[in-house]
Amino acid sequence: MAAIHLTGARIKALRPRKTNRDIRDAGLKGFGIRVYPTGRKRFFVHTQHQGQRIWKVIGDTSDISLVEARRRAQALLAATRCGTPASTNETVFEAVAEEVFRRYGRTWKLGTLKANRGYYRKQILPWFRGRQIAEITGTDVREWFAALHATPVAADRSAPVLSVIMARAEDYGYRPPASNPCKGIRRYRRQGRERFCSVEEVRRLGLVLKQHEQRFPTLAAIIRLLLLTGCRSQEIVSLRWTEYREGHLHLSDSKTGPRMVWLSSPARRILDGLPGDSPWVFASTRTMGHISSSSVGKFWTSIRAEAGLSDVRLHDLRHTYASLAVIQGENILTVGRLLGHSDPATTLKYTHLADGMVAEAAETVGAVLWRSRA
Repeated sequence: MAAIHLTGARIKALRPRKTNRDIRDAGLKGFGIRVYPTGRKRFFVHTQHQGQRIWKVIGDTSDISLVEARRRAQALLAATRCGTPASTNETVFEAVAEEVFRRYGRTWKLGTLKANRGYYRKQILPWFRGRQIAEITGTDVREWFAALHATPVAADRSAPVLSVIMARAEDYGYRPPASNPCKGIRRYRRQGRERFCSVEEVRRLGLVLKQHEQRFPTLAAIIRLLLLTGCRSQEIVSLRWTEYREGHLHLSDSKTGPRMVWLSSPARRILDGLPGDSPWVFASTRTMGHISSSSVGKFWTSIRAEAGLSDVRLHDLRHTYASLAVIQGENILTVGRLLGHSDPATTLKYTHLADGMVAEAAETVGAVLWRSRA
């Protein structure tokens, strides 16, 4: 970490880089300034007392002068040496986590925020409550993750929440830069996480839907669209007519933000055959809104049993769409765009489905080269 004699001119001359940059003050040990990639600059104190690391943001350079920041730093460092650091309560894990939820949580959809708070409250907080956030290490996180081995789903979904808390703690000045202790945590391997329907199973489902189409046309259309688009259930259930135009779906509020869904001709025929007498594509007969997800869930439970697919969840229709695309030869990047994945790594779980095609290609190339040998 660089150390210079901080002056007003030198602070003004500091330029941002691609990552956070910390500059120590050569005149006051433990005092420094952090320059963020955005250009923001914040004074901080970073020291240790009786083996405990103390990381405290003093203020932005736009809000506080260098003279005042140094005076506050001196007071904080003196208090620390006397054994009464003023930052203890402000930097315990739960205090910082609440700040993260308050500030960063606004970027999450309401459902995601509610779920993340649930994992935080049940799986994360009991383990880390009362700890100084700057003192939490990779070993601490690995021990926590190992303790959740009996509930691997909860563990896998809690780990990203903890990682966000730690990453934002760095941004807010409560932890040193590039110190996220969640890096390197590998998720639990679970068998049967995704269920893909075979072509034969899809055929059986189609026959059962056809039997129920006359009595439940709206519900049958929803199931068919889920299978034909790979969309998430809520994306189809809450679809508005204004989002269907030019042969595509222009979703304004998907899980990963606004996105466009490419529609096949069968999917377009389903939509074109529906009544358009409501703002909602699938309007409720009981309220002014769209049909409820619970109604779709009940219908699905009934028809999947008839089709002999009792272990298939509604969300598995999305996996089926993706798996069939891969098997038909579509590359992973294309499948990721079809599904609206924001992170290409999310789509990589489907790569094993293409192993058969890779083996076949190897045989084809090998045969050609063998025939052309000297």
